[in-house]
Amino acid sequence: MSISWQSKETPDPIRIGLLGWVLVLLRGVPLALLVFGGLLLLLAIRQIERPLYGLRRPVTPFITQFVCRNAFRLLGMGYETRGKLMRRNGAVVANHSSWLDIFALNARKRIYFVSKAEVAKWPGIGWLARATGTVFIERNPKKAKMQAELFEQRLLAGHKLLLFPEGTSTDGLRVLPFKTTLFAAFFTEELRERLHVQPVSVRFLPAAGQPDRFYGWWGDMDFGSHLLKTLAAPRQGAVELIYHPPLRVSDFSDRKSLAAKAEEMVRFGHDFGLPASN
Repeated sequence: MSISWQSKETPDPIRIGLLGWVLVLLRGVPLALLVFGGLLLLLAIRQIERPLYGLRRPVTPFITQFVCRNAFRLLGMGYETRGKLMRRNGAVVANHSSWLDIFALNARKRIYFVSKAEVAKWPGIGWLARATGTVFIERNPKKAKMQAELFEQRLLAGHKLLLFPEGTSTDGLRVLPFKTTLFAAFFTEELRERLHVQPVSVRFLPAAGQPDRFYGWWGDMDFGSHLLKTLAAPRQGAVELIYHPPLRVSDFSDRKSLAAKAEEMVRFGHDFGLPASN
C-alpha cells in the first residue's frame, strides 16, 4: 500500500461545510466504534486462537469480514460484487485506488494483505494491518529469499494472500502496469503445481455530481484528509468488485506471463465493468 504514484492532475482541494462536519460525526463516530471495537474483539480471540491453531485463523477473519462489510453500511456506500470466489489455494491480485480497497476486498473474502513494511508503523492503519495478519515485505533484494519462504509458509497454511501489483494507489481512473517481482514466489517447486491466482477488479462509482476520481487516494494525499472528505460527502457512491476466473500458475511459463494475464483481466473489468475470461 503506497501513494507515491503521481497523477498528472492535482488532487481536488478538500472543503467541508457545516453539513459536512455533521456527517463526519454521524458517520465517523459509529465507524470508529465498529473498527476499533472489532479490533479489540479480534485481539482477545486471537489470544486463544494462536496457541490452538498457530498460523491458521479459523475465527478471527470472520470478525474482519463483519467489520468491513458494515463499514460500508455506516458510510452509506453501495457495495456490489460479481463473479465467484476462488475456493482453491492461492492468491488474489487487484488494482489499488484507495484505502477503501482494503475494506471492500475484506468484506467479501477472507484474505491476508501483502504490504510494504512501512505500513506497519502507520498509526491506526498499521495496528489494524498487524492484527489482521498482513504480510509485511521490504523492497530489499537481500531479503527476497526470506520473503519468498514466508509467502510459501502462509500459502501452504491455506491463507489467501492479496497483492496490489501496481505497487501504489491511483486516482481510480486507470490500472497501472503490474510489477512482476512478487509473482515469482508462486513459481517455487513446492507451490507452482498447487496454486491459482484470482484477478479482481475494484471499481469505485461516485455519486452523481462528484468527480470520477472522488474516491481515489494518490499523490500527496494524506489519509486523514481523505477520510474526512469521504465521511463528509452529502451523497455516497458505490464500490463494485469483479472476481475473474482463477488462473492456474502451472499454465504459465514464468512470473511475467502470469502477471501480464492477470493485469489484462483486471484492466478489462475496471474499464468495462464485466468479468474477463481466462
